[in-house]
Formats: sequence, C-alpha cells, structure tokens
Amino acid sequence: MARPHVLVVGGGFGGLATTQALRRANVDITVVDRCNHHLFQPLLYQVATASLSPSDIAEPIRSVLRGQDNAKVRLAEVLSVDPARKVVHLRDDDGTEDEVGYDKLVLAAGASHSYFGNDEWATHAPGLKTLGDALEIRRRILEAFERAEWAETDEDRRAHSTFVVIGGGPTGVELAGAIAEIAFWTLRKDFRNVDLSKARVVLLEGGPGLLTTYPPELQERARKQVERLGVEVRLNARVTNVDEDGVWIGEEHLRAATVLWAAGVKGEPVAQTLGTELDRAGRVKVLPDCSIEGHPDTFVVGDLAVYTHTPDGKPVPGVCQGAMQMGWYVARCIEDDLAGRPRGTFRFQDKGSMATIGRTKAIADLGFLRVGGLVAWLLWVFVHVLFLVTFRNRVVVMVKWAWAWVTYERASRLIWRPTEHTR
Repeated sequence: MARPHVLVVGGGFGGLATTQALRRANVDITVVDRCNHHLFQPLLYQVATASLSPSDIAEPIRSVLRGQDNAKVRLAEVLSVDPARKVVHLRDDDGTEDEVGYDKLVLAAGASHSYFGNDEWATHAPGLKTLGDALEIRRRILEAFERAEWAETDEDRRAHSTFVVIGGGPTGVELAGAIAEIAFWTLRKDFRNVDLSKARVVLLEGGPGLLTTYPPELQERARKQVERLGVEVRLNARVTNVDEDGVWIGEEHLRAATVLWAAGVKGEPVAQTLGTELDRAGRVKVLPDCSIEGHPDTFVVGDLAVYTHTPDGKPVPGVCQGAMQMGWYVARCIEDDLAGRPRGTFRFQDKGSMATIGRTKAIADLGFLRVGGLVAWLLWVFVHVLFLVTFRNRVVVMVKWAWAWVTYERASRLIWRPTEHTR
C-alpha cells in the first residue's frame, strides 16, 4: 500500500522546516522548487553589497536533505493548485508541464516584490528576493563607481555616485548602510578621478519613521545610527515615479544612476489559483491550523500566509522564525491526521527581532531587552550565523566577517554580467 504523499512547494525556511520535521513520518515527501537551493534570505543584502558570495548563504536542497530517505526533490515551478482535485500543475526545468497529485500539500512559495501597481519601475529599481536579484544589484552598485570614475562632467559624476534606496524597512536600512560603508570606507582609496567622500546615499521612506515594527525608541536609534554612516534619511518622502535618470518625489526629481527597491512585497501568483481569500498583498488568509477554507489538507505557511489567529490578533511576522514555526506545526498536524488524533493548536513564540545597520550598528528587540549599537550587533551576528543551514556556511561567513572587520574589505567585489564570455 502506497504511503501518503506530502507535496511541499518551496525550499525556503517554511518548506524545509516542514520537510525535516517529517523525516521519521510514514509518508513520501516531494519538495518542489524552481531553484535548486535553500537561500538564507536575511543575509542576501550582503551578497548584493559584495560582502559575501552566493554560495556562502545558499545550499543545494538535495544536499540538505541527502540523509532523509522519505524526501525527494523536483526542480520545477508550480503554476496552479486545484485543492478540490488535490493536484498541482507544474512546469519542469526543461519546460514540460505536468500534474502531480498529493494527499497533503504545504504551500511555502514565499513572496515577491510589490511596486504597488507600478511594475514598470522594476526595470530601473530592482528589488532583492533572489540570488539573481543580489548579483544584479551588486553589478549596478560596482559599475556605478566605475562610471563615476570616468564621467565627463561633474553632473554625471554626481549622478553615478548617488544611490537611492526606496523603503525604510530592514532590507532598505541594511542596503543603505552597506552601500555607505562601501563608498566611504572600502573603495575610498581605489579610485583616482572621483572623490567618494562626496558620494551620496539616500534612504527614502514614505512614512514617518524607519523600521516601524520596532518600538519608537529603537526606530529613532536606528535613524541616528544610519545617519552617522553618512546616509541621508528622508521620511514622509513618497515616490511618484522612477525612471532611468532617478526618482521623482512629488514634483522633485532626484537624479541617481542606481535606484534600489525595498518598499513592498506581494504573495506569489500561485496563491491566486487556490480559490480562497487573499489580503491586499495577495497573501493567503489561513485558518487557525494553517489550512485554507474548505480544504483541510492544503496548508499555507511562511511569507505567503497571513496568520492572525494569535492572542493579540497581530499577524505572525513574515520572518524566518515565523515560517519555521508554522512549518513545524503543520508537520505535527500531518502526523496527527495520520494517527487519527485531533490537530493541536498553533502558538507562535516571538523570539524577538533584530536589524543590522552597519559595522557595530544594529538594534534588537527581544521583548525583555531592547538594545542598540555594539551589543545588538553582536547578538545579530550570533543569531544569523547560528541559523545558517550548514556548518560550512557558518565557518565561511564567520571568516569573511572577521576579515572585513579587520580590513574593511569586501570579499566579493566582482562585476559579473549574465552574457559575459570567458576570455
């Protein structure tokens, strides 16, 4: 008799947590992802700003699951889900399409960029969600310095040495701080024609404060820390257009050759095929057991899920700890179903949140402790190294961070273009 088939869509924190929690369950698991790797997204900005290489924060999913006999991996993109028939429609890496049935589905497809209806801005202001995004942003940042070096006019030189980051959340603050460190410290002696002390890094936030999920005192501390790095913070600055020459803030035009987007996210399009209620960002409103209305065997976890069944009614945050806890819980639900037990109750345990701003600059809200500066930065370093998926990743990242601490160097300052030929 065939064992129940659990289909896990997405090899991120939520999908991987579910899969690994079912390693001893009497089920067959198929993990489907359009990428072959698990990505540690909290450090993706460090790839984008030349501190780390892609392989430092990513690991092949097959490698992670090589010791789990009940799990297989399929490189494919899920195009749609039919919960009534319990099938998914997917497209394999070679372009062929297929339908795959399941007994239990765990949809952990994540989220992508949201330009709030202005998708044409994406060409001029790339977001940061994948390794491809990170490499493209790294290329744009490093090429901007090269072009500033050989610009023919002062106006062009200023434009190429001006960097605009849109969005004052964690990704935006981290990007802006890292770019400032590159300009004012790492590269300041590498160029002859351009004075990088005059480079400009501008962080635009449409609301009244940065990192608005943190307490007001930490928000203010973060603003002061990022400004001390040389970043120009502009609050209540609503972007009305992005073009090849820069950014429009109302009627004001800010010329910049490099514009980066960190202002919004939306659920992956596959969520729209479920036939269930979504929020304004296209994420799935799940039931208390992380399933969807009318289909108890179809679960949604991670960034794609909106879980508001908490004691205070606040949604589970879209961070790795939330995705992992939802994944572990759904794995228990599946085991409860197989054993004929009622499903348990999901209880999210908020272990706090942290955001890094730059060298020795960070904030941390652990509930019982709210700190900033060096202490928060050390906590951030410890936690992020701890959650890297393999020991190799942890060692490599620690070595590179230690070298950067001593030398102010960036380990991965290579400009790479997808169409570049080997010479």
